Amino acid sequence: MIRTLLLSALVVGALSCGSPTYTPQVSRVVGGGDARPNSWPWQVSLQYSSSGKWYHTCGGSLVANNWVLTAAHCISSSRTYRVLLGRQSLSTEESGSVAVQVSKSVVHKKWNSNKVANGYDIALLKLASSVSLSDKIQLACLPAAGTILSNNYPCYVTGWGRLQTNGAAADILQQGRLLVVDYATCSSSSWWGSTVKTSMVCAGGDGVISSCNGDSGGPLNCQAATGKWEVHGVVSFGSSLSCNYYHKPSVFTRVSSYISWIQSVIANN
Repeated sequence: MIRTLLLSALVVGALSCGSPTYTPQVSRVVGGGDARPNSWPWQVSLQYSSSGKWYHTCGGSLVANNWVLTAAHCISSSRTYRVLLGRQSLSTEESGSVAVQVSKSVVHKKWNSNKVANGYDIALLKLASSVSLSDKIQLACLPAAGTILSNNYPCYVTGWGRLQTNGAAADILQQGRLLVVDYATCSSSSWWGSTVKTSMVCAGGDGVISSCNGDSGGPLNCQAATGKWEVHGVVSFGSSLSCNYYHKPSVFTRVSSYISWIQSVIANN
């Protein structure tokens, strides 16, 4: 019981989570660009090893000292992974950043890569060693179970994904302001239709800003009334037509649908 209470406090409401030392540069204008260095200190770069080198493949969020939240579709059982934390540039060594091996990956048992629209695109990665928190590496806050964001709620997607459809991947961490599209709208026939489920969050769809390739697994960051930032979404999928197609918003796994799963995985592994 005590362990459960401690776990709940750590994952959902830790005092140290969601309050970056370096405040994100946010505005009311929809747009994207370079993030302020270390202003999203729970953001990680998930990388895989190939021929002795490491390659960025997805984003993720540090939700405990030794656990990272990402998307199930990012994980292949045949690959070796590590995470980079405390980084702004992927190509430049930066003081305060660390690389940690992934010792175990837990993909939701209902995830089916052939049926992405079913949902369950969520995974947790256990790190080989706990990371020390600092001004550049901090924990993400997660929302309370069942939380639903209102239509047009402003959030920020972050990652090192492609800067435009079929374009080059970013070296500097990017952020983009996206407005939440409620389920009633996003599931309508002129939007995503039945592809979208209630366990997902839609955001964007203005034809300008979106998540893009390489941002998979990364966070949808939304500021709560308390001022703390919460990770409400995990980047799951977008339109095959382009990264920022009109009325095809980015689709995220809704974290508030999986709070009990997250707590259970961390407690039992």
